Amino acid sequence: MFPLLVSPPIIAGKEPGLPMELLHTFTFWHWLILGVLLIVLEIFAPGVVFLWVGVAAIVTGIVSWLAPDLGVQWQVIVFAVLSVASVLGGRAWLKSHPTKSDHPTLNRRGEQYIGRRFTLSEAISGGFGKIKVDDSTWKVAGKDMPEGGTVEVTSVDGTVLKVERRD
Repeated sequence: MFPLLVSPPIIAGKEPGLPMELLHTFTFWHWLILGVLLIVLEIFAPGVVFLWVGVAAIVTGIVSWLAPDLGVQWQVIVFAVLSVASVLGGRAWLKSHPTKSDHPTLNRRGEQYIGRRFTLSEAISGGFGKIKVDDSTWKVAGKDMPEGGTVEVTSVDGTVLKVERRD
């Protein structure tokens, strides 16, 4: 009737509370191993999250090595605080130090067309028309002009190319 008052079942050969006993045997080596495993996991996972959490685990291992009487609860709190701090600090650092690329417009296809000239495949009417670029058709925005006119791409707004008339 009151499931919270019912004691957990006792499995033959195992004492209740065994996981808690194992938790109290957690040493700095466990934190260091966890940190290395998380950093190795970063290699196989996209993004840069496991790296910072792995660093937090390694620092927690160093703290628990320097303070061997630190309880497991405090170690977990140190790990949680360091994880949040390292993830936020890592994101801020990556934002202020972006990685350089030899193809900066690789995943921003529309920006590759800025400065190029194309012929309108559909007249710009009401501010919008279309151009054919290689094997695809792009929506363009600009001043009204007839089909067949030459335009130059000046900027990109989402999937719409902003164009100006060029003769």
